[in-house]
Formats: sequence, C-alpha cells, structure tokens
Amino acid sequence: MDLPRIFTVRESSHRIHNPFTAEKLATLGRALRLEKGIRVLDLASGTGELLCTWARDHAITGTGVDISTVFTEGARARAAELGVADRVEFVHGDAAGYVADAPVDLASCVGATWIGGGLTGTVELLERSLRPGGLMLIGEPYWRREPTDRATVEGCHATSVTDFLALPTLLGRFGELGWDVVEMVLADQDSWDRYRAAQWLNLRNWLDRNPDDELAAGVRAELTADPVRYARYEREYLGWGVFALMKR
Repeated sequence: MDLPRIFTVRESSHRIHNPFTAEKLATLGRALRLEKGIRVLDLASGTGELLCTWARDHAITGTGVDISTVFTEGARARAAELGVADRVEFVHGDAAGYVADAPVDLASCVGATWIGGGLTGTVELLERSLRPGGLMLIGEPYWRREPTDRATVEGCHATSVTDFLALPTLLGRFGELGWDVVEMVLADQDSWDRYRAAQWLNLRNWLDRNPDDELAAGVRAELTADPVRYARYEREYLGWGVFALMKR
C-alpha cells in the first residue's frame, strides 16, 4: 500500500503538498485560535507540516495518516527536527475510512477529498472522528473562472466542469451539508506558482540523476508540457483554499 512513485518524485522537496506557502499555513493556524493541547486528526497528512508546525507554534497534539511510506517517513523526521515527536504521531495507512479511536477537537483533510469519494463523503468521514462542537478543515479546489471549453477543463486536471464548484457555490454547499463556514484561507497565484513550479525543478533534478529509469520518459513528457499547460489553464482558472467548518 503506497502512492505511485511519480508522486514522491514530483514533490520530493515539498513540505506542503498543496498550493499553500508556509506563511499561509501559519496564517491558518493563527486564524483558528488553536488552544494548547487540542487533539487533531489530519487525514492524507503528507510530510506532516500542518501537524508539526502547529505542534511547535500552538502546542497541539495529533495524528496524521498517509498512504505514502516516503511522506510518512518525512513527517516523522520533521517532527523530530522541530522537537515535537512527543506530541504528534504519523501512521502509514489508507486515510480512506480511517476513524480516530477517540473523538478529536479538530479533524482535517487538506486537499485530498478523494479519500471520501468527494467533498460530501469526506465531510461525513471526518465527522465520524470529531467531537460535538469540534472544528473541521477541508482543503478543496474551486473555479476562479468558469471554463468555456473542454481544453480548459482538461488543462485543470478535471474530467468535467462539474468536478469543481465556483467559490460562492462551494461555500453554499457546506451549508447544504449542515455546516457553518467559520474561517477560510485561500491560495493565490503566487502560492500556486511556488507549489507547481517547485515540481518542475524536482522533476528535472530527478531526470538528470535517473535518465535510464523506467519513469524517465513520462517525467520528460510531463516536464516538457506542464509549465505551458499550467500557465495557460490552471493558474488562471483554478483556485484552492482551506475552509474551517462547524456543525450547525
């Protein structure tokens, strides 16, 4: 059970596996007014930057679950680096269907709602671990501009324009599911650039070191096409944000 290797090649230098900078992640932590000692569950936790930095800055405790062995090892190393290994733990496992052994104060899935089969299923999954009155975090893409053709939809890694919602519609959807939106921090084009462009340097460095690897042809094709595709479509049309929710 693991992520396909291309994912860890593409994001080998990343501490945050979504279009957030460290500054935006810190802004989110401050905005939530996190109390010392609260228990957090982070599904699809990647290399653990959310849990590790919030444990350092806000003295939270928590558990992260991720299917990638490479990312999980990186998360444990990051916890040790920041001196918070006694406050956070990282579990290698499939976040889909994972429920905490006791209710948590904050349950999050930041940018991986496929673990619940989409937005609705992920909200339902996180709620199973959340104490009454607790806080939920969902990271989700949205349309900054509605695509007008099929090329734009596919250029944003979507199969249909209905894969994502416009921001007002997304906020309304949370309400339809019975949750109040109580905070949000949105990516911007600069933070998108930092996330996506860093992937290109990772790909090129890996390709230079591994020209005969079985992944090399695919990595070369991606590196050739992706900067133009990103600038033409994703950068202009796709937004992303983390939304804090409380049950009505």
